[in-house]
Amino acid sequence: MSVATVTWNSWIERDRFIEPDLTGAELREADLARANLCRAELSKANLARAKLTGANLSEANLTGADLTEASLTEAALSRADLPSTDLSEAHLVRADLSEAELMSADLESAKPVRANLFRADLMGADLSGAKLTGADLREADLSGADLSGADLCGADLSTTSLTQEELEPAIGDENTRLPTDLTPPAHWGVKTDEQAKEN
Repeated sequence: MSVATVTWNSWIERDRFIEPDLTGAELREADLARANLCRAELSKANLARAKLTGANLSEANLTGADLTEASLTEAALSRADLPSTDLSEAHLVRADLSEAELMSADLESAKPVRANLFRADLMGADLSGAKLTGADLREADLSGADLSGADLCGADLSTTSLTQEELEPAIGDENTRLPTDLTPPAHWGVKTDEQAKEN
């Protein structure tokens, strides 16, 4: 399937629910803002630089899709399958990725600012340079994830699965909530409760 430009009415009707099969579709730079793609089949689709602002992609299969630089601001991606998906430099501001499958996904330099990543599976994901400011990462699994230069300022990782070693290369601040068994890396310049008491 070769589609240069896709508009709202090309695939989606406002008042009718459908589950389109767009496996391997060429949707680069397509305009799918606010589209209802709930449970859609989009594996290996090319959605690079696509406009998916406010789109409903809940439970969609995006395995191996190319979402490089895609605009997914306020998009619904809860329970979506995104393993090995390329989301590098994607705009995910306030996106709902709760319980999404993101194992080994490429989120390098992505912007999931204030995104909902509650219970998301991010095992082995590349989050290097990602802007996770204010993101909800409670109960998310970050085991083996690359957090080099990831901005976790104000993010909630209070019940996140990760190790001190995995946390060390990330950026954070006094508003970053960490699991009780982890401490802010020294380069954050944040005083622990014990250090504060000593002073």
